[in-house]
Amino acid sequence: MAQGTRTWRTAAETALYGPDGFYRRPEGPAGHFRTSVHASPLYAGAVARLLSRVDTALGHPAELALTDVGAGRGELLTGVLAQVPPELGARLRPYAVERAARPPGLDERITWLSDLPEGVEGLLFANEWLDNVPLDVAEADAGGTPRQVLVQPDGEELLGEPVDGEDASWLARWWPLEGAPPGSRAEIGHPRDAAWARAVRSLRAGLAVAVDYAHGRDHRPPFGTLTGFREGREVRPVPDGSCDITAHVALDACAGEDGSLLTQRQALTALGVDGRRPPLTLASTDPAAYVRALGAAGEAAELVAPAGLGAFGWLLHPVGGACAGLPAELAAG
Repeated sequence: MAQGTRTWRTAAETALYGPDGFYRRPEGPAGHFRTSVHASPLYAGAVARLLSRVDTALGHPAELALTDVGAGRGELLTGVLAQVPPELGARLRPYAVERAARPPGLDERITWLSDLPEGVEGLLFANEWLDNVPLDVAEADAGGTPRQVLVQPDGEELLGEPVDGEDASWLARWWPLEGAPPGSRAEIGHPRDAAWARAVRSLRAGLAVAVDYAHGRDHRPPFGTLTGFREGREVRPVPDGSCDITAHVALDACAGEDGSLLTQRQALTALGVDGRRPPLTLASTDPAAYVRALGAAGEAAELVAPAGLGAFGWLLHPVGGACAGLPAELAAG
């Protein structure tokens, strides 16, 4: 094996979260790519309304947690705090879970943690977190045998040993490669399944939600999705800390037996995000209000666009019986 050659999971862990990792850089993720959180404050408003539903389902507890996993620089929590009703805000305990250092000037109400708070009651929300949980990659060789893909520091790849053990079991169930055409690839998702299961267990009661670009077992991409992003552009993934390293999420595998899957379009529509244009009559009666409503409609349309952010997957996982009906409520609109 060439010097410095590692599995993608090991290489990405260092490249993203090591001392000089991409997610520890001062500009933060927003300096390189734009998520729903950055697209519009309507997104934080929708999360605030979901939080209110969780609060109601739990019977308005004395302390309600909002855990933001993969919090970036606290943008989502800041937006939610600005939009929750005062009575709920007085009981709210917001947690930002992020490996980077706490940014200066962040709202002092936000508790900044490097790991999940345990035993809390409320809403756990993970927007585009799972796609950055490092995983290994497999590729079918000339004989159709899935082999581990190894990567060098400059991003060059080579095939290693045949996949075995837990990796092989996960592939067989969720992303079969055995006998696939040479060059077919899969990202081995069990580290993400485990990370999500641990996040769900951190709640004593409430609702856990993961939002990400995703695919299902019947529509896996034949050559995988591993890629890089830097300064707003998709780039070749190189595990040197210079770029984001990401891959779509097999949310169906993360869901297990108790999770429910929706599209972002379904979820946000149910939470009041409406991309329809305001009536033209408003332009004549209140032009300023029409302009504001038109701008909001444009932002909403981006969040729910079927071929864009609206196609993202939402995985909803109730913990305890009180919130068991919330996924069906959102699915019903």
